[in-house]
Amino acid sequence: MVDSQGQFVWYELMTTDTNAAKAFYNKVAGWGSQDVPMPGMTYTLLKLGDSQVAGLMNQPEEAKKMGAPPSWIGYVYANNVDATVDRIKELGGTVYVPPSDIPNIGRFAVVADPQGATIALFNTPNQPPEGSTPEPGTPGRIGWHELMTSDWQKAFAFYSELFGWQKGEGHDMGPMGIYQMFSAGGAPTGGMFNKPPEVPVSFWLYYVNVDGVEPAADRVKSAGGQIINGPMEVPGGSWIVQCKDPQGAMFALVGKRN
Repeated sequence: MVDSQGQFVWYELMTTDTNAAKAFYNKVAGWGSQDVPMPGMTYTLLKLGDSQVAGLMNQPEEAKKMGAPPSWIGYVYANNVDATVDRIKELGGTVYVPPSDIPNIGRFAVVADPQGATIALFNTPNQPPEGSTPEPGTPGRIGWHELMTSDWQKAFAFYSELFGWQKGEGHDMGPMGIYQMFSAGGAPTGGMFNKPPEVPVSFWLYYVNVDGVEPAADRVKSAGGQIINGPMEVPGGSWIVQCKDPQGAMFALVGKRN
């Protein structure tokens, strides 16, 4: 079995209107949906054909009361969730949801790095989630993971200690500083950089692969979403656009220009 330690294996959207989110991402990314009844709630699987891409659920009431916006969260595979949580606390991170079991699925925790960006941990006694490592660039899959943080060097040291992430190329963005790419045992899987002062908190942004960024950006707007930045070209020739869905969750798209 391939060692999945440190790889992003699942994504979840917590939102205020699950039906509207289903319709929006179906139009933008081509995702279908399948509701799965669970004790006290309904969990929705977002699917590309028969493959599971992400999960969708109602935002917890506590988060709403705190004024937290709808958001995406990524799950990183940890060979030992409990030991990883202990190390996160030692390194100055925060634990929001302690290690907990999902019956018949696996074990997870929700944490934040020392700079405040939230991420989840996951482990399963079975195989990692179906389709967790699709071919790079596969349309409809989440293909890039980007951390905007207050100190990317400290953040990289934290994640490298936890998951063994390796540094890739660093791109000089002028006044915005260095964009540091990283990998998790293979090809580059994401990047991190220091957020501009106007961005209030550190956070992870997830990029959905699309065939054409400009048509996908048009779909975002026609489906009621908002374009925050782009389309713009990035090193390597891909184009990106950063967006908000109609409920306010940030996400991004990456692919060819047209």
